[in-house]
Amino acid sequence: MSVPHLAASTVDAYTLTGGRLVATTAAFVALAGAVAGGLVLARRVGRRGSTVALVAGMIGTVLGGWTVVTADGGPGSGSGIVGGYAALALGVLAVVLGGIAATRSPHPA
Repeated sequence: MSVPHLAASTVDAYTLTGGRLVATTAAFVALAGAVAGGLVLARRVGRRGSTVALVAGMIGTVLGGWTVVTADGGPGSGSGIVGGYAALALGVLAVVLGGIAATRSPHPA
């Protein structure tokens, strides 16, 4: 008994598919938000960084969640599910750090 349809559903590891592109972009945006939130908490940048962290975190979370929900396969299928989960985790981290930084700010943002 052979299963030829499984071999057709895999994608090479270095092939850039649409799902992988969206997930990678979302993960990088969310990572930038997490870094911005961390820098605000470390008082290395101004309070506008908390807004950057919140916006970038939300974008990363939404795009990562959309990628995970619309993925039609698991890891290695080319649908970007691994990057989607990474974007979700980093996006939530960025929103939390940005929220903490916004509430610690002495002036309203």
